[in-house]
Amino acid sequence: MKIPFIPQRRTVLKRIVQFSVLGLFISTPLLGSLVNNAQAQKKAGFTAKVINLAYQTSGDIVKVKKVVEPRFKALGVTVNWVGPFPAGPQLIEAMNAGKVDIGNVGETPPIFSQAAGITEVIYIAGRTPSKGANQGIIVRANSPIKKIADLKGKKIAFQRGSNAHYLLAKALQEVGLKIKDVQIVGLTPSEARDAFIQDKVEVWVGSDPFLALVEKIIPIRNLRNAARINTLGGFYLGRRKFVTQNPELVRVFLEEADKVGEWAEKNPTEVAKAFAPALKLDVSVLEKVARRRTFRLRKLTPGIIAEQQRVADFYFQEKIIPRKIDIRDAILPTQLDVAITPVRLK
Repeated sequence: MKIPFIPQRRTVLKRIVQFSVLGLFISTPLLGSLVNNAQAQKKAGFTAKVINLAYQTSGDIVKVKKVVEPRFKALGVTVNWVGPFPAGPQLIEAMNAGKVDIGNVGETPPIFSQAAGITEVIYIAGRTPSKGANQGIIVRANSPIKKIADLKGKKIAFQRGSNAHYLLAKALQEVGLKIKDVQIVGLTPSEARDAFIQDKVEVWVGSDPFLALVEKIIPIRNLRNAARINTLGGFYLGRRKFVTQNPELVRVFLEEADKVGEWAEKNPTEVAKAFAPALKLDVSVLEKVARRRTFRLRKLTPGIIAEQQRVADFYFQEKIIPRKIDIRDAILPTQLDVAITPVRLK
């Protein structure tokens, strides 16, 4: 259907007249009420009416348990879930484009985004690290590849710029190899999993829930899991402008995310049942995932920031990222960090 063109000047003029006439009929008390409500909302620490939350294909306990919706509804804010994203790099791309306000990723994606010159993405909280059993460098059980050193020259499938990238690079470093010594097959986590299952690639760097599924259906060998490598656990990230203008909404989100995370770590069977409809995986597989995963948040401390800096420096030294970065450029000023951090994380 062809939409008729309406001159911009006429439209603007019409709106001015409408609002001018409307003003004649708004009583002083009502006008005062509207102003007071707006001022109260600003004083409360937020201006947004909608919060856009990201989730990945691996699942999000905050989303499936619907724990933030009641809190935001009471504040007059609508929750909009955006996704699923295949991995952290795609989530960050959407955040940089203004489509996402808050999302969680591993330690690697924000480093790659900062190295690419993205300044809109900032750290707002840490995630507690797992013991590393939920990730691995995987081959089939009958593969001639027996150890990490055997990976030299091999094709390896994984998501570039993700935790898989870091796991592989550090594991290679342990045996005197570099990432340039292997052939990277850049695929999303689900694509890499499928390529491995279909025997199109010999090596796969994967993580739960995909890893737990493959462990059930194919005899595999885990050459190296993420123990002592994946030491940070990942981060919650925020869109800088949104966080700066809505610290109270960020604080509410982090508070509820940590509360449900605490519940999840105590109830792996219930977590598995909650995830099953969305991920379409057996509860037995998802319970294994839940028991190997951590869900709670932690405050961004100088120690965590310093450790993230060491990860970034490693990437630069290995020439995986094009320039050296300072993680502190993506950290909030102290006053705002205090405003968004729930007491339970302190």
